[in-house]
Amino acid sequence: MNSASLPSTRVTPASATARRWKPSPFMCGAAALHAGAAAALVAQPHAWPWAAGSVVASHLALTAAGLWPRSALLGPNWTRLPEHAGQRIALTIDDGPDPEVTPHVLDLLDRFDARATFFCIGELAQRYPHLVEAIVARGHAVENHSQRHRHTFSLSGPLVMKREIEAAQRTLSEIAGMPPRFFRAPAGLRNPFLEPVLCGLGLHLASWTRRGFDTCAKDAGAVAYRLLDGLAARDIVLVHDGHAARDARGKPLVLEVLPPLMRAAAERELQWTTLRACLDGESGQP
Repeated sequence: MNSASLPSTRVTPASATARRWKPSPFMCGAAALHAGAAAALVAQPHAWPWAAGSVVASHLALTAAGLWPRSALLGPNWTRLPEHAGQRIALTIDDGPDPEVTPHVLDLLDRFDARATFFCIGELAQRYPHLVEAIVARGHAVENHSQRHRHTFSLSGPLVMKREIEAAQRTLSEIAGMPPRFFRAPAGLRNPFLEPVLCGLGLHLASWTRRGFDTCAKDAGAVAYRLLDGLAARDIVLVHDGHAARDARGKPLVLEVLPPLMRAAAERELQWTTLRACLDGESGQP
C-alpha cells in the first residue's frame, strides 16, 4: 500500500480536533513488502513471479484485515472501553433513527436510567431530525455511521470515503448541536484508507466487544444470550434501532432484548456510559 496515495489531514468546520495519522505496524509491513517487490524487479527482472505473489498476498492480507470488524491491524479501533472506564460498559445502537423503534428504545433507556451511544445514518437523521434531537435531549450521544450506509463503503477510495463521512459529520453536527467524535463503518467493514480519513476529521473508529445479530435473528432469546454470555466491565455492546429484525408478532427484537440486558448489567454492578464520556476520561456528560 503506497502511503503517498493516502489523504492528508485537514480540519473542517464540522470536525473535532484532527489527529495525526500514524501507519500501523501492519501497514508499514505491507508498504515495505511493496517496496521490496519493486526493488527486486529492478535488480532481478526474472524474479517477477515472487514479487507479484508477494504483492498479491499483501493485498489479500489487507483485505482480510478490513473484513474483520474488530481488527486493529489497519489502525486504532475501539473494541473495548479503555482501562480507566472501570466498571462501566457502553451500549451502542446502530442504523437509526427509526420512527417506529427509536422512541421505544429511548423510553426503555429512560426506564433503566441508562445512557447509550447512537450511531446514526446521516440521511435518516435528515429525514427524522426530531428523533436525533430527542436522543441528545435525553442524555445520549450521537455518532457518525456514514451519510448513506452503503454496503460498498469498504470498496471506496479515500476521496469517496471522505465525502461520505464528512457529509454525515455535517448533517449530525447541525442537528445534534455538536460534532460526532466516533465513526462506525457500515457493517464494520473498511479498508486501509479509512484511518487517515478519520484522523483528518478528528474521529475515532469504534466497533464492539459483543453483538447479538439482531438485524437477522428470529428469536430474541438467542440475541440476548449472545449479548449476556460473558458480559463484563468495559464491554461495548452492539444492537440496532434501524433495520431491526422482528419476531413472529412483528415486534422489533431490540425492544425485547434491552430489558434483560439492562437487568443483567445492574445485577453485575455495571454502569452504562457513552463512548465519548470514556474518551474524555469522565463518566459525566455524553
